[in-house]
Amino acid sequence: MAEIAAIFHWPLAEIAALDMTALLYWRNAAVRAWNRMNVPAKGR
Repeated sequence: MAEIAAIFHWPLAEIAALDMTALLYWRNAAVRAWNRMNVPAKGR
């Protein structure tokens, strides 16, 4: 849940209301967003 809160700035109450399928979907989306934002520079 921390990944979702950190990336999307959602409050805990909204995240806690998600069912397991939605929680896993949004966690995966948060990880993908993090990875897109933190790609190493080319040539490193």
